[in-house]
Amino acid sequence: MKKLLFFIFLIPSLNISQGLEVSAPNQQGISDDRIKLISQLSEKYVKEKKVANITTIINRNGKIVYYESFGDRGFSDERKVKKDDLYRIYSMTKPIVSVAVMQLYEKGFFHLNDPVENFLPSFKNQKIAITKDSLINAIKKITIKDLLTHSSGLSYGWSQHPADEYYRKSNMWSSTNLDNFTQKISSLPLRFEPGTKYNYSVSTDILGSLIEKVSGQNLSDYLYHNIFSPLGMNDTFFEVPENKRKRLLPNHRYNNMSNEIQAIPNDERYRIADFDSGGAGLFSTAFDYMIFAECLRNGGEYNNNRILGAKTLKYMIKNHLPLNVLGIGRGESPNDPAVSSTTFGLGFGILNDPAVNSVIGSKGTYSWGGAAGTVFWVDPVENLVVVSMIQLMNSPWTLRNDLRVSVYQALAESYE
Repeated sequence: MKKLLFFIFLIPSLNISQGLEVSAPNQQGISDDRIKLISQLSEKYVKEKKVANITTIINRNGKIVYYESFGDRGFSDERKVKKDDLYRIYSMTKPIVSVAVMQLYEKGFFHLNDPVENFLPSFKNQKIAITKDSLINAIKKITIKDLLTHSSGLSYGWSQHPADEYYRKSNMWSSTNLDNFTQKISSLPLRFEPGTKYNYSVSTDILGSLIEKVSGQNLSDYLYHNIFSPLGMNDTFFEVPENKRKRLLPNHRYNNMSNEIQAIPNDERYRIADFDSGGAGLFSTAFDYMIFAECLRNGGEYNNNRILGAKTLKYMIKNHLPLNVLGIGRGESPNDPAVSSTTFGLGFGILNDPAVNSVIGSKGTYSWGGAAGTVFWVDPVENLVVVSMIQLMNSPWTLRNDLRVSVYQALAESYE
């Protein structure tokens, strides 16, 4: 194995960050030999030029057992990637913002079935798009829980649904602040009655607006004071600080027409959106996100700092979609939990049945990924946390599933 694992074997209890220790894999029920397959997989992806780089960090029982980076900074930048380089995590912003919402719920600012219009009045009198020229009044009101579960009727504008045409014409991503974004979204018609279907959407961005309204702080400040600072997440932010900009990795996109990977223009931007996008706006490192994920694994506490009640977290990782709610989104979006491998909690995808998924895993694992290929999961059965980072949009590869297989095959002891 490479230098890090040799280092782990020599000093199994060394602190690499407050609250997290390094451990030899075999001390946590993981094969020292079989865990090498993760490195072999990463090296293969880099060698075949499917990714420019990959950084993966794994902990079991709260101990880091694997932490490696492979590849170059980018396809046109042959400098070696570093473990503390910065990645755009896009939708992996959503679990963080969902935890922030539940912090305010714990403090009694609202109930989950409260209409969001009580706090964001522009959401009154919502319409539903039947055709591009036909709108009807919505009967139900969007609740805070609808936003957390992506059953609000909001959208991203990706499909040919009549409502999505309004999204594409709204120029919503040119919004200069979150209030402006919220006003635009609230003026658009819904895809369906709130609470009746699952559709992956800008719901978590609206939750960011809710956080600002309830807390009296802008979203960036709220997350810093209530999550990032208490946990020691020093490399997670909506805007890359000037003294850290050299660590930001270039982003890439796979072109389905030419079957080529291309650099994304303007990827040197140090903000993903001009406003604090609670749905997709954060930059982070693999280790910083591991701190957040470890806090989840540990029931809402990290390094003696509790940011969420243990019972609240357990509530978040239950299925919150009724059996009659079907998914009409894409990617990781769930379907009827009775027949689908995946359902949804409050801000997390929940693995309902790994046998249906046909990829090794554990029932109850909760996770999410980002548009540039980043992913994390927490497996409560195996007491396992995995964070893996790349920077490739529209990837055609099965890296996430390949990674799951390589991680689980290394378990010498299963707690199931």
